[in-house]
Amino acid sequence: MTTFITIDSITKAHEFLGLKAPKHPLVSVIPVEEVPFEMDLGAIRLTLDVYVVSLKEGVHCNFGYGRNSYDFTNGTLLFTQPGQVLTPENPTITENPSGWMLMFHPDLIRRSVLGSAIENYSFFSYEIFEALHLSEEEKQTVTDLIHKIEKEIQHPIDKHSQKLIISNIGLLLDYCMRYYDRQFFVRTDLNKDHVTEFEALLKAYFESNKPMELGLPTVTYCGEQLHMSPNYLSDLLKKETGKSAKDHINAFIVNRAKNRLMGSKDSVSEIAYDLGFDYPQHFSTLFKKKTGISPAKYRTLN
Repeated sequence: MTTFITIDSITKAHEFLGLKAPKHPLVSVIPVEEVPFEMDLGAIRLTLDVYVVSLKEGVHCNFGYGRNSYDFTNGTLLFTQPGQVLTPENPTITENPSGWMLMFHPDLIRRSVLGSAIENYSFFSYEIFEALHLSEEEKQTVTDLIHKIEKEIQHPIDKHSQKLIISNIGLLLDYCMRYYDRQFFVRTDLNKDHVTEFEALLKAYFESNKPMELGLPTVTYCGEQLHMSPNYLSDLLKKETGKSAKDHINAFIVNRAKNRLMGSKDSVSEIAYDLGFDYPQHFSTLFKKKTGISPAKYRTLN
């Protein structure tokens, strides 16, 4: 029978891992070597209501995410955000375990600049198999920042503590953003294949009955078809082409609409419905936004 556990505080995270109480109520750095890997995770589903950034070495560990199971391999950074559900499997120690887990509660950053900007770090909502793979130099950089955060947590809390902790977390996330950009860049050939697959997916979608049955294609739908999270797909396309997944979808719709407007006598409303719009005015609004003129006006152009 599955046991459902919600980790909604740093204290509960420590209790779940069998660790002593945290030094700070809203943030903790847990060395991997302190985690009791002999614990039986069994049939557990974890709902995490805290942010987690983790790096581990020497421990083979799988996580169930959705319907799939992914290997959290050595040298990778894993990011999870509040509301995500994981199904951990019993870990196996392959060598001397090392690494760390940074956990922080949303309340830590809620009134800070980072609290307003946290959604910009889209990798928190990537799928587990889209983890960040670090070089040795990158690993050292992020680990140095973790040590600074850990030192502040160990220091008696004063009026500077929270600001310094948040600043170092923000710096850590900024470095991770840079390293993800590097990862996208070095995988550019593979990414180009994904761009081609994405374009083929849109073409097949609009040549089928799906627009009439499902409406307009969403980034979530496209991501599912390409086995990617919506944010990862959008970020991949942005790095490769300069346009997000939503931009690509809208551009594809407008180009297809142009062909219909010039190549048929179908009314604007008929074209809108065939493309998957619920309301023709929504189609006209998008078309005018992207072209500067209405669909009816476009039809009169030579």
